[in-house]
Amino acid sequence: VVFTLSLPRSISTADGSALVKLGNTTIICGIKAELANPTTDAPDKGYIVPNVDLPPLCSSRFRPGPPGEQAQAASQFIADVIESSDLIKTEDLCIERGKLCWVLYCDIMCLDYDGNILDACIIALLAALKNTQLPEVAVNKETCLPEVDFEKRQRLRIHRHPVGASFCVFDDSILIVDPTAEEESLSTAHLTVVTDEEGRLCSVHKPGGTPLSGEKLQECINRATARQREIHKLINKVLDSVKTAQ
Repeated sequence: VVFTLSLPRSISTADGSALVKLGNTTIICGIKAELANPTTDAPDKGYIVPNVDLPPLCSSRFRPGPPGEQAQAASQFIADVIESSDLIKTEDLCIERGKLCWVLYCDIMCLDYDGNILDACIIALLAALKNTQLPEVAVNKETCLPEVDFEKRQRLRIHRHPVGASFCVFDDSILIVDPTAEEESLSTAHLTVVTDEEGRLCSVHKPGGTPLSGEKLQECINRATARQREIHKLINKVLDSVKTAQ
């Protein structure tokens, strides 16, 4: 499968962005940061709000209107991965305890759909977050209002680098990596494994289908771990090239 990653400048309103092409599936992710008040339950934490959009322009299988079941499931999956992987600690998004914090809106849109949507979404999200720079903010002690310095920006602190690997199962034994939309529709089960750079298992997503043996599951985890290393190196290589160009 051909894999392409770029960090576009076309989203001028975004604080960070990335474009990922995995086979024929193309995903763009934009990060928009806004100031908000922390909740009383978590006064020292910010928020991360992911949203996956599968519009009609990416495939004829999707219709206009509210988010469909697949888009909602993908958004929830991404939210679960963010939480389970410690990709970003929400404490890092707190500016002043109980008064001010950052909210990161992660808009993930599919431009071209040909299956394996979850892998592409995770990579696009990770690359966009690593490409995000937030301005320095301080709370004025006299007015209690936030003061934003757009000239001074800092990159987000990324604690973990989760990467997903998706598989389709045929006849309870044959595994296909990076399935296309047609392969997904013909398979008897679908599995996504997410691991980080330390080989830690962050998430296993298997929405029904035929069972999978422990041996086959371990094979999937091993393949996912190998892919994580490759994708992690590629993202860092692209980021370094962008910094050099700047």
